[in-house]
Amino acid sequence: MSQSRETLEQLNRDIVVCERCPRLVAYRQRIALEKRRAFRDWDYWGKPVPSGGDPEARVLMVGLAPGAHGSNRTGRMFTGDGSGDFLTPALFRADFANQSTSHHSGDGLTLNDLYITAVAHCAPPDNKPTLKEIANCRPYLVQHLRLLSSVQVILALGQIAFAGTLAALREVGHEPPRPRPAFRHAGQYTVGPYMVIASYHPSRQNTQTGRLTEEMFDDIFRKVKRSLSGG
Repeated sequence: MSQSRETLEQLNRDIVVCERCPRLVAYRQRIALEKRRAFRDWDYWGKPVPSGGDPEARVLMVGLAPGAHGSNRTGRMFTGDGSGDFLTPALFRADFANQSTSHHSGDGLTLNDLYITAVAHCAPPDNKPTLKEIANCRPYLVQHLRLLSSVQVILALGQIAFAGTLAALREVGHEPPRPRPAFRHAGQYTVGPYMVIASYHPSRQNTQTGRLTEEMFDDIFRKVKRSLSGG
């Protein structure tokens, strides 16, 4: 096992035991006890959700936060809710995943050349972490940027993830271009050694209203692949 992988695994162990945000600790634990009727037989994860994927990935995908009855239930990013149901088939179509479904942490899903993290690792009420909570979680994103040495492209899903990504990049010494990049779907920005690509988040609010379609999302992953050197 490489030193990089060992360090990433330690980072994720640190994330899982984090209690920096009392509001989020209380919420994720309460949801894990109350559950949703459809998942009453599940033993909810109920802890901060670790990052995961290919430690040698050239693509880092940054989401917002775990869903209360999705990742907070399954313990894996983008698994068990509508966002994951939309994202995973797109990853499969783009050859970033070995299968098109993502239901639970032991379902055999493997990510290829892709690593997934988020600006907040605990499920927040109404899917809205506060600015303070995002700032509390930012050191984990900063550390991921430092450890994932093969990353060339960062895909930020949604405006909050985009802003959080730029803030983390600034902390590792890569100033965004001026004027400050504005979030727009399919926007592309060079920040230090990275190409940062923005996309609407694959939330049901966006996918069920047609704001984000399969074709639009597939086009995002085509942009990602075109931005990879030698890819």
